[in-house]
Amino acid sequence: MAQIDFGGVVEKVVTRQEFPLSKAREVLNDEVVAVIGYGVQGPAQAMNMRDNGVNVIIGQAPEFRADWDRAVADGFVPGVTLFPVEEAASRGTIIQYLVSDAAQRILWPVIRPHLTTGKALYFSHGFSVTYKEHTGVIPPDDIDVILCAPKGSGTSVRRNFLAGAGINSSFSVFRDHTGRAEQRVLALGIAIGSGYLFPTTFEKEVYSDLTGERGVLMGALEGIMEAQYQVLRENGHSPSEAFNETVEELTQSLIRLVDEKGMDWMYANCSATAQRGALDWKPRFREATLPVFRELYEKVSSGEECVRVLTSTGSPGYREELNAELAEMGSSELWRAGAAVRTLRPAEKK
Repeated sequence: MAQIDFGGVVEKVVTRQEFPLSKAREVLNDEVVAVIGYGVQGPAQAMNMRDNGVNVIIGQAPEFRADWDRAVADGFVPGVTLFPVEEAASRGTIIQYLVSDAAQRILWPVIRPHLTTGKALYFSHGFSVTYKEHTGVIPPDDIDVILCAPKGSGTSVRRNFLAGAGINSSFSVFRDHTGRAEQRVLALGIAIGSGYLFPTTFEKEVYSDLTGERGVLMGALEGIMEAQYQVLRENGHSPSEAFNETVEELTQSLIRLVDEKGMDWMYANCSATAQRGALDWKPRFREATLPVFRELYEKVSSGEECVRVLTSTGSPGYREELNAELAEMGSSELWRAGAAVRTLRPAEKK
């Protein structure tokens, strides 16, 4: 592993230079990777591995027709590389368990009998194993149990792969029965197109992931956007002006500068007025949100958020409730203004 200084803390990471695709193919040469679930992460990881020369099959319930048909459209052939879940699990030597957290609990009695000695059970989220008292997902002792978690959505995993880049991923070995667990997970991480891989544990992965999703990555981001947009509108600013100052400038300009060289560099490349104001107000926002983040992390680590997820997503009317919540967000003035702004962006030059 390479030793990299992350802001004064030295960490060990695995890069493509140390673990090239040729080595990943060698490690996975005799494996059959059964990707269970063709929903969010499944398509991207499966297609990336297939494009990288790995023997991949899909396990998908045919009754979920949209996902089954999507797999067919992506080139997986029924009876050859596309099977019902149980048959794929029986054929796979590595079972990538990529259905949703709620579905992992439901499908576990189907998957468990096919976890025979020497196989590997792969997760992209530590949820089911970490919260085993709630999920009932307890892997047998005579298999490898591994994790590779891309730090991005399935769409981004595939898009970055096709662009020749990669989404960074964390990895972990929960159980090494064969003595090859780490080699297997690193090979899979490279095969799905990871930019680099950094070590974690199942517990740390799920705690950081749930905190991030509810916090900066999604929940906090949408919340503060709604608040700023509302204040601007209450003070007479037009929807176009409020949206551009809240979202458009962030996504189309500033966040790209952060991506290039960091937040300090972005500050340095903004006006003196923007710099001074941001530096003055940053501590106020930090102090205002720090108690919320501490409460959030406590609810994640205690299992309270796990129970909330399993209870809500397992209710009979959840899909309808979810669609209603998403529709309410999408139909808000903020995101209707966003839809209008996107139509006005200049077309990209070919």
